[in-house]
Parts: sequence; C-alpha cells; structure tokens
Amino acid sequence: MSGVPSDVPPLSLPKPTAPPPPGSRTVTTDDGVPLHVEFDGAERAPVSVVFSHGFTARLAEWQLQRAALRDRARLVLWDQRGHGRSGWTPLTKATIDRTGRDLGQVLDAAVPDGPVVLAGHSMGGMSIMALARQRPELFGDRVVGVFLLATSAGGLVETGPLGFAVKGIRRLGLLPLYLRLLQLLAPLLERFRRRGTAVGRRAIRRLLFGRDDADPASVRLVQEMLEETPLPVTMAFYATFLDHDETAALEVLRRVPVTVVAATHDRLTPAPHGRRIAETIGGSAELVVVPGAGHSVNLTRTQIVDDALNALMDRVETRLRKAG
Repeated sequence: MSGVPSDVPPLSLPKPTAPPPPGSRTVTTDDGVPLHVEFDGAERAPVSVVFSHGFTARLAEWQLQRAALRDRARLVLWDQRGHGRSGWTPLTKATIDRTGRDLGQVLDAAVPDGPVVLAGHSMGGMSIMALARQRPELFGDRVVGVFLLATSAGGLVETGPLGFAVKGIRRLGLLPLYLRLLQLLAPLLERFRRRGTAVGRRAIRRLLFGRDDADPASVRLVQEMLEETPLPVTMAFYATFLDHDETAALEVLRRVPVTVVAATHDRLTPAPHGRRIAETIGGSAELVVVPGAGHSVNLTRTQIVDDALNALMDRVETRLRKAG
C-alpha cells in the first residue's frame, strides 16, 4: 500500500497462551487480582521504565519500544487487569481509578527503589494520571518522567451522536441502567462472537489507524491482539471512559519532564486531547504531533515514538545528573 511508512510492525507478537518469559512474576493486588509482570532491558540501569498498555490490548503492544530502550533502561511491563495474562476482574472494579491503584502496586512490588519513568498508551496513560492523583508524593522523587501516548485526561464522550445520546441518558438518570445492560449482554455476545472477520478488520482499520499508516498485515496484527480480550471485560471497562476525568492530575505531572504524543487521525483519543494535556501541564511538557497516524501510532510510526521516548530519557537523565 503506497504511503505506508517503512517502520511497520512485525507480522506476529508473542501470544498470551504461550509460556510466560523466564523471570516473569505475578503481583497480586489488594483486592486479589493477579497481575502479570515482565522484565527486560539493562538490569543495572540507573532508571527503570514501566509500560502500561491500552484498552483491550496487552503488554506485547510495546514490543517495538522494548527494543528501542533495552540497552539504556530496566524495563517493566504489565498486563492490566482483565487483559493478557493478568487475572479476571470483578466488573465493578473495571475502572481507571482501580487501574491507577494497580499501577502503584506494580511499581511498589516490581520497582521498589530508584527513579522511574512511566509510559502509557491510551488507557495506560489514563492509569498513570489516576496514579498521580492518588499518590502525588511519588512524582518528583520516585517518578521522574512520564510518557503519554495517544491518551486523554477526560471528556472523550462529549461530541457527536454518541456524546449526545450519553448526555441524554445521563440527564434522565439512566446511565447506570444502560451500562448494566451492556455488561449483562456481554457474556451472551461473547458466546456467539466471531473473531478474525472482515467486518472486524474494517472496524479496526477505521478506529485504530490513520490516513496513511495501515497495511493489511498491521491491521490483522492489531485485530488479533485486541480480540483476545473477552467482551465482558471490554464492556465493563467501557463504562469508566464515560466518566473519566483526570484533569486534576495534570497539576502533579508538572513536577517532572513529560512527553505527550498525539496522532492527527486518532479517532479514539483525538489529537486535541493530547494538546490539551500538554498545554495544561505547561513548561515541563513536550508535545509531539504525528501527521497522518491513528491510535496505534506506536506500532505504525515506530521510529517517531522511539525517538520521542529516547528524547524524554535524555531529559530525565540530564535532570538527574544536575540534581545529583
């Protein structure tokens, strides 16, 4: 396909059904959910990077960025609850507030000391912002940098037909009933769900890719990964995006270097959301806008995302040297 960049993803990703890599561990949350955690990179590096993946994805979506940072940082990757190799979550706990707490517990257990950079894509970025609100004391001393990729601080369902419908449902006080019906229907829909369909590929192509960053192999790769997450988990987490608002957390992020990456053709977390995050944080934030790319920008514009990550690491390391 003409116009597709040369840094497209590989044709396969590690499957969650395969044995976990050596050295993996499980972090059990305070409400009993086992979270799968993997390690990579330079074990004795002065800075650790903790990667949080996006909605219905898993830690394998960061595979290409692992290669970019492997020689300069200790890497920690985890599957959010209900995703990948991590355990099932009670539906009432499928919230950004809870995944923020999970991230904090992964940080405590897997990176008990030393400076940390947090990197999050989509829902992973929201989990980072939730953690900043919940535990602001971590930011500045323990958390020394933040990488926010194709994410939002809130207001995702505000415009268009869906936004209009949700606002009407809210005004009528029917939102809890609407979300409960979605969650009740999900197990039935899961029983009859067909994966790998052409219709599914078209939906993935439209929602997660941009103007000129998709090729058939990339679309199929993302489809396979996203369709691994069961519909009950998908429907349960869907509710949290309707009320997601972590704007207050951005004040905390001003304490550390932040890089925000937004894609001009991202239909899930549109570029204005990234711009708003960077503008609210102010001087400590750098904004990278990727023309033509969609929500899966880390897979389709690998070099740009890798360069932005490495530039953030340069800023963090410079700041640490000056402080030391």
